[in-house]
Amino acid sequence: MPEPAASRRISDAVLRAALALGGFGLFVAIAVGWRLWFQCRLTGDAGLRLPRAGFSERSAALLFVLGFALAPLGATRVLLHGSGAEPDAPLCLALGSLALASGFALTLTAQLAMGASWRIGVDRSERTALVTHGVFACMRNPIYTGILLVLTGMLLLVPSPLAAAALACTWLALQIQVRAVEEPHLARTHGDGYLAWARRAGRFVPGVGRMR
Repeated sequence: MPEPAASRRISDAVLRAALALGGFGLFVAIAVGWRLWFQCRLTGDAGLRLPRAGFSERSAALLFVLGFALAPLGATRVLLHGSGAEPDAPLCLALGSLALASGFALTLTAQLAMGASWRIGVDRSERTALVTHGVFACMRNPIYTGILLVLTGMLLLVPSPLAAAALACTWLALQIQVRAVEEPHLARTHGDGYLAWARRAGRFVPGVGRMR
């Protein structure tokens, strides 16, 4: 029979894993599933643009899918086995929950601000309105920042090599997607308007990654 302290540690680990897994599942369901449905209702087009060509675009998509596939595995393992890493549970619970909730809120706020311009992926023949208001006034990719916050929250809630790998793969995917795919496309499509905005707004966080 487990000692009371050991039982509490197991309960804490399971609680954090359940929170991480439930939060991630809800995030994917709303930020991806619901948003695709809503975009289709709003415009008649779900806004999904699968990568068709280009090493950078395909590499980013592969890394992104890998990151999201790895993300729930660490928490699932804890739930199945009833134990996990033993960090400072109250602090990790508080910081992880805050990061996850903040990332969720930031992603949804930015998605709604984009309106009809929201897309997953890039169609080089397509021109959408450039959104520079709201949260986009201070950072150019708040949706991606929100995703990274969600995965950081999961890592804090359930520290594991799998959670760290998920965050690393997603971070690399977004770096490739933004720098090699989206920024060149937006500069070609919107010209000086995009460049002026990029000089004011940071890439992922305010004030950092502004174009010169």
